[in-house]
Amino acid sequence: MKIKYTLGSIFKYASLILGAFAAIIPIMIVFFASFKTGGEYTTTGPLTPPMDWLNFENYKRAFVEGNMLTGFKNTIIILTISIVGTTIIGSMVAYVLNRFKFKGSKLIIGAFLLATLIPGVTTQVATFQIVNSLGLFNTIWAAVVLYLGTDIIAIYIFLQFMNSISDSLDESAMLDGASYFTIYRKIILPLLKPAIVTVIIVKGINVYNDFYTPFLYMPKTELHVISTALFKFKGPYGSEWEVISAGIMLAIIPTLIAFLALQKYIYNGLTSGSVK
Repeated sequence: MKIKYTLGSIFKYASLILGAFAAIIPIMIVFFASFKTGGEYTTTGPLTPPMDWLNFENYKRAFVEGNMLTGFKNTIIILTISIVGTTIIGSMVAYVLNRFKFKGSKLIIGAFLLATLIPGVTTQVATFQIVNSLGLFNTIWAAVVLYLGTDIIAIYIFLQFMNSISDSLDESAMLDGASYFTIYRKIILPLLKPAIVTVIIVKGINVYNDFYTPFLYMPKTELHVISTALFKFKGPYGSEWEVISAGIMLAIIPTLIAFLALQKYIYNGLTSGSVK
């Protein structure tokens, strides 16, 4: 029994170490490359440290020539509107599906789930035609409208927490004359704070990292976001990977800060709703 326990512990920690290396090594390669010159990048190995750790020229070029300040600004605008919209719509949908029993409620959830199983690329022609017919192509609102829709993950997270909120709170409020919207706004929404934080983190990371939507629907240079800002350093005849690496490190900083500050909400939000 003791041998099995020891072997199990060894396997567990070995797998954790391998997983950590698999996550850290790519970041180390990009970090090393961001301090290398073009010649040094092509003549040294990916895990070879740079000769000059004070070579910030790549960071300067990535920030200035990549116009990353505009990219951060557009990203923040799109991110804020999308997250607020997803939170409000998703919590409302979860409130209706959880509190009101009607024919077709399960069908609605199934439709949301079915939509997530359909590859997005197969519907892009129709989606592009709709966005273009609305006059949103080459505007920041194209991405906002596409991100504003609530995804099934947000709905499921809210539904998990809704199951932990007692129906008696709704009944007590209704006896006091509260409307359904008042119950949602003053009782349900405040109690959904852990779920809201979780949805904000999950949705925010997805929007922040998305390249396809802004690249397709907002090709104007002044409309680029942080995920497309560095695309100008990649061309058909060569790519300045050292500059792109510096830009990647700059783009990682906000995500890293957000994760370190909110990681406890990610773990608590994704697990507490399933055990209450």
